This record gives sequence, C-alpha cells and structure tokens, in this order.
Amino acid sequence: MRAILYDVHGNLGALEAVLGDAERAGARSFLLGGDYGAFGPEPVACVARLRALGDAATWIRGNWERWQAGPAAAPETEVVQGAAAAVAAALGPDLVAELAALPTRVTIDGTLYCHASPPSDMEPIAREEDADADDQLLAGVTERRVVFGHTHVQFRRATTRGIELVNAGSVGLPFDGDTRAAYALVDDAGALQLRRVAYDVEATAGALDAVGAPWATTTAARLRAASFEL
Repeated sequence: MRAILYDVHGNLGALEAVLGDAERAGARSFLLGGDYGAFGPEPVACVARLRALGDAATWIRGNWERWQAGPAAAPETEVVQGAAAAVAAALGPDLVAELAALPTRVTIDGTLYCHASPPSDMEPIAREEDADADDQLLAGVTERRVVFGHTHVQFRRATTRGIELVNAGSVGLPFDGDTRAAYALVDDAGALQLRRVAYDVEATAGALDAVGAPWATTTAARLRAASFEL
C-alpha cells in the first residue's frame, strides 16, 4: 500500500493526521508530491517528519521548492514573496538547495507522478474535462494513470484517451471547501482511493495568526475557509 501526499505546506497537524491514517490503513511506502514547507507555521518540522520516512518515501519537486531556491521566479506579490522569504530562512540554504534538486516527475508501477502536470509544475490539469487541454498537457504520456496536485482540489476523472487523472488534493491547505486533510492511497493491485482526514484546523490557523505577517494571516483565512478565494 502506497500513500500519496501532495501540498503539505508546512502544516504539521494535518501531516501527522494523514500519516497516522495511512499507516493504520497499511501504507508502507509514500509518494511525496511537492510543496512541503511554504505557507505553513512548521516548515522545518514537516520536512523533518517526511525525511524520517527514509527509503520508504519517493520525493518529487513542486513549484515551491523551485521558488524557494529562486524567489525571482515567483509572483511579485506581498503574500508570495513574504512566504518565500520566510520558508527559505527557516529551511536554510542547504536544505533549500536539496529540495530544489528533486526530480520533477517519477513513474512507479505504471503511474506517472508529477506536481501540476507532466510538462509543468505550474500549469494544472483541470477538474472538468477539456480534451484539447488534456491532449496538450499529456502529450507523450504512455502511462495509463497520472497523479498530481498543485490546485489543492481533490478529484479523479478519465480522459478521452483512457488515461485516469487523479488529483490527490492537499494535505495541508485544501481549496475545495472541505477543511479536512486530503491524500490518496493505492494498493498493490493498483486500486486507488481518495481519502480525507479530520485534524485541528484551528490550531494551525491560530499558529499562523500568531506569526502576524501578511502571508501568514492570508493563509490562516484560506485554511479556515478551505478556499483560495477570500
């Protein structure tokens, strides 16, 4: 059984809830899909907890691992640049560089794992079917299942080409109106399930409020609403 975790975003309470649920379900390996520390109150603890999984974990890079190493590539907004500066300072240059060097995609047991879409850590696969966009983003893909995150909205659907698309959702910062942590499990036969796990959302939001910076108070509001739009 493999647990699929995307978009932890420095939320240790959500991460521990998901890991506990996954381990009780029988997970013995882990696919870690990027965006591990930024926007949360506990980036260092989250990365350390994931590193403690050791050889059981396979890591890929998200857009935030890239932005931490090169913040000039990130949007020039107070919230994004403030979060980038905060997470880079917390992690330190060596860990920032290590995370930035992670691969952008990996194939395991016939499933392609990427952050937003196969060619990009920013251009997302949409929740609703769009055959033209799907064809563009999946050009050259031979795997029959593609798993990703980035939009923080959990869903699964099939393309007209018969490729199963799975957004595992966000562990630490869901944007689909459900505050519970989101992740996925896949068993040894390839059967995949989307899962949600309750945790103390207010404790994480309160820790962000205590930081006081604009990036943190904005993130706290998004966490409470489970929505990017405020």
